[in-house]
Amino acid sequence: MRFSEYFNLGKSQAVLDFVDIPLETDVPVFLEPVAIKGLRSTWGHELASMLQTFFSQVLKHIKSGDDDKAKALLSSLSESNEFHLGYSSGKSMGRGFGSGSAEDVWSALTKSKASVTGLLKDLEDTALLIPGVGSDMVSDAVCNILRGPLIRYTQDMCAHYGVALTPNVDSGPIWNPRLSKWDHALVSLPMTSYGKIILVPKLLVRSRLCYKSDEYYRHFILPQMAHEHLQARTPLVEVLKNGSERVTKKKLMEKYGKNKLAVVEQTIPRPHILDEYREQKINSPSQPLSQEQFSELEGQGFQKPDLVSIADQLHHISTGGGKTATEYEDAIEEIFTILFYPSLCNPVREEKIHNGRKRIDVRYINEAKKGFFYWLSQHYSAMTIVVECKNYGKDLGNPELDQISGRFSPSRGQVGILVCRSLENKKAMYQRCIDTAKDNRGYVLVLEDSDVFELVEEYENSADEQDYRNLRALWKMLID
Repeated sequence: MRFSEYFNLGKSQAVLDFVDIPLETDVPVFLEPVAIKGLRSTWGHELASMLQTFFSQVLKHIKSGDDDKAKALLSSLSESNEFHLGYSSGKSMGRGFGSGSAEDVWSALTKSKASVTGLLKDLEDTALLIPGVGSDMVSDAVCNILRGPLIRYTQDMCAHYGVALTPNVDSGPIWNPRLSKWDHALVSLPMTSYGKIILVPKLLVRSRLCYKSDEYYRHFILPQMAHEHLQARTPLVEVLKNGSERVTKKKLMEKYGKNKLAVVEQTIPRPHILDEYREQKINSPSQPLSQEQFSELEGQGFQKPDLVSIADQLHHISTGGGKTATEYEDAIEEIFTILFYPSLCNPVREEKIHNGRKRIDVRYINEAKKGFFYWLSQHYSAMTIVVECKNYGKDLGNPELDQISGRFSPSRGQVGILVCRSLENKKAMYQRCIDTAKDNRGYVLVLEDSDVFELVEEYENSADEQDYRNLRALWKMLID
C-alpha cells in the first residue's frame, strides 16, 4: 500500500513530485546531503543552511570538550519512521544517530580524531570517517534535521493533491537554526493506519550516498601514499621484471589498515586529499533517480512512464471554462511534471500572489543541472517557471499575454509558458511575445496542443538529456 493508493490519488509515481512511499515498510532510497547543497532555489538554500548550522553546533561542542551537549543534540536524531526511506525490509525502522542502537556512534563521533582535528566539517563526512555510519544513518539524520521544511513541503503537496490533513499531530523534534536547539509543535499531517507521514521530494533522493569511504580511500588516499613510498624508496616498493617500480594498494592496506580508523589516520597528514574529494563531488554531483529507476523500485520494470497515453487525454477535453478548464490544467500539469523532470520540480497550483489579487495556474521551481532549463537559468531570470493554461475555443491575444507577464517578478523570474488549444494566427501571437520581451516585460513561450504532442514525441524518442529542442527553437525565435 503506497501513499497514493491509501489516499486514492489515482496518480502514478511519474506525475508525483514526492517519493510515493510504501506505508508498511521503506523504499531503498536516501536523502543525499550533497544533492541538497547543490540546489539553487531559496528553499534549497534553507535546507542546506539547516544541515550546516546543526552539524557546526555539534562539532563546536565536541571541540570544546562539551560532549554532553553534543550528545544532547544528537539524541534527537532518533528513529524517523514517518519518512519510510532506507533499508528496512519489514516494518519501517529508522536508524538515526540518536537511536539506542547507535550509542557507539555517539562515542565514535565525540572521540574521533576526525572531529578534534578539523577534518570533520559536514554531516556527509561522517560516512567517510566515522565507524558505524552508513547511507541509512546519514539519510535518517538529514530527515530529522530537515523535519520542519519537509513538514511544510508535505502540507503543500497534500493541498496540491487534495489529501486531507489531521490537525494537532506531534511534529517530532524540529531543528531551530536561529536558536540552535530542538523544538516541538503540534502540526497538521496526513495520518494513516500506519502512523503519520512526512513526504520527501523525489528530486532529493539517491540510491546511495555519493560519499563512499572505500572509494575515497582506494582512489584518492592510497594513490598519494603509493607516490610517497615510491619517492622515499621504502621497503614496500616492488621492482617488476621490466625494471619499473610500484607500490600496491594491497601492501599499503596490509601495513596501514583499511577501515575508517585507517582512513582518518591517513587523511590527517594529507587533508588536501579530502578537500580534493569534496571538490570532485561538488563538481560532479550525482544525478536524481530517473523515472525508469523509480519504476523499477515499484517492481514495474525499468521503463519510462507512458507519456503518450497521458497526453492523449487532451484529445478528449473539450474547450471552455469551469470543469473542462480544470481538466485541461490537470492534464498539462501531469504532462509537464513528467516531461520536465528533474529540471522542474515542486509544482504549486493556483498560487496566490499580490495578496490574492492574482493567481498562477502552475508554478515550478527550476533546479535544472543540464539542458534547456539549466541554460535558461544561466542567462536569464528563470528561478521559477510560470505556466498558464487557456482552454479557449478562440485565439489568444494581448490580454492573455499581459496576464502571464503580470505574474513575473525579480523573485519569481521572468520566464513563462502559455499553453493553449490552438492558435489561428501564430505569427501575430509570436510577434506579441517578441514585443513583450523587447519591452523587458518577460519571456513567454506559447505552446499549442500540437506543440505539446511534439514535445512528448521528442521525450519518447530521446535519452534524458533535458534539451527540449522544440523549446529551444521557440526561444530562438523569441530573442532573435
